[in-house]
Amino acid sequence: MLHTHRPRVLIIGAGFGGLNAARVLAGREVDVLIVDRQNYHLFSPLLYQVATAGLEPGEIASPVRGIFHDAGNIRFLLGEVQAIDTAARRVTIRSKHGARQEAYDYLIVAAGSQTHTFGLDQVRVHGYGLKTLADGVVLRNHVLKNFERAAWTDDPLQREALTTIVVVGGGPTGLETAGAFQELLDHVLRKEYAGSLGDTPGRVILVERRDHLLPTYPPRLQRAARRQLESLGVEVVLGESVVEVTEDCVRLSGGRAIPTRTLIWAAGVKASPLAEMLGVPLDVSGRVPVTAALQVIGLRDVYVVGDMAYLEDDRGQPYPMVIPVAKQQGELAARNILRRVAGEPQRAFRYHDRGLMATIGRSRAVAWIYYRLQLTGFVAWIAWLGLHLITLMGFRNRLNVFVNWVWNYLTYDRSVRIILEHSARDAEPLDPWAEPREHIPARKTA
Repeated sequence: MLHTHRPRVLIIGAGFGGLNAARVLAGREVDVLIVDRQNYHLFSPLLYQVATAGLEPGEIASPVRGIFHDAGNIRFLLGEVQAIDTAARRVTIRSKHGARQEAYDYLIVAAGSQTHTFGLDQVRVHGYGLKTLADGVVLRNHVLKNFERAAWTDDPLQREALTTIVVVGGGPTGLETAGAFQELLDHVLRKEYAGSLGDTPGRVILVERRDHLLPTYPPRLQRAARRQLESLGVEVVLGESVVEVTEDCVRLSGGRAIPTRTLIWAAGVKASPLAEMLGVPLDVSGRVPVTAALQVIGLRDVYVVGDMAYLEDDRGQPYPMVIPVAKQQGELAARNILRRVAGEPQRAFRYHDRGLMATIGRSRAVAWIYYRLQLTGFVAWIAWLGLHLITLMGFRNRLNVFVNWVWNYLTYDRSVRIILEHSARDAEPLDPWAEPREHIPARKTA
């Protein structure tokens, strides 16, 4: 495309894909507008530590305006995308102040993913996801309030339901969440409620429908992850799926009923429904098929990156919905736009995969470095800590998180145990681009 004016790039989403695209474009001869429903970039790998009272919400989030305050060509707009008109190259954005249309020459859609309940609608009513910062705070409040409620009742069945936490999903998020809640239970809650809960110690149960954990990891690391998880005290249930969820019970496919008031759903994600606004055929998982240059097929000026993009690798397998893919795709989409502006050919996406790792708890983790070196236990845990400290946004956040981790390691304390109530006006939806969950008051989006 030949431009007689300064090209305008509109980026939907300030997650890892959108943020890295904007970083490439900062200071270049293009005007950039970032649109997101939140005014911050969330470092989602540590979201479970907010939910388990280990970190403050502000320690894993960075204001978008602050990130780009010295980039004169980048603006940010807080709002919700209502429509995308690819023919007119316009995006309709709504906020509590009204609605407006923003034009673009190039569009990068990086709206991410939402929780996938696989048709089990009861999960949205009675379960808890971990996709947004609000989810972390709401879940933390819920668990702490449940233990306070348990201290008020003499009914052992109610106490069991209130102090039992069920995590569904045997991937990294499920393992990290289950392990962290078990440590919170062992080292903090049982001690603080020792005189209030009687013979009800509380427990954490992890449910995975496959017969193994961490499906993309080698068998040795799968077995090591299970051993480490069970050594913490987590009960691992394999080969069973959730078939029914009520307010105080989870029923499994094998017939077992688990009394619980806390179901945490970490069983999968699907592409943001924003994909439907593009008006193109979608993959069966709701992802947008793109070319190797990350352009939407049939829409030359629209790029989709991250969890929303469907692109197969050399083996014919779709790239996974993980953060490194989103970051690298966001960077390439931005560079390809700059190449087009300069009249140069675009480049195809090549994923530089550095391996996999998941933490399970204190001194417990598994790592598959460059798919060659398999690490377990303390060494893998140190590698996980180091990587996340390096990639966390902002020196202040890195310092605060490091101090919190050292304090927790030395004292076993989880200091962020304040129950914060949210009014209907302040509560946020479960997923950034989805409708609010029924039992969380809907926030009037900005």
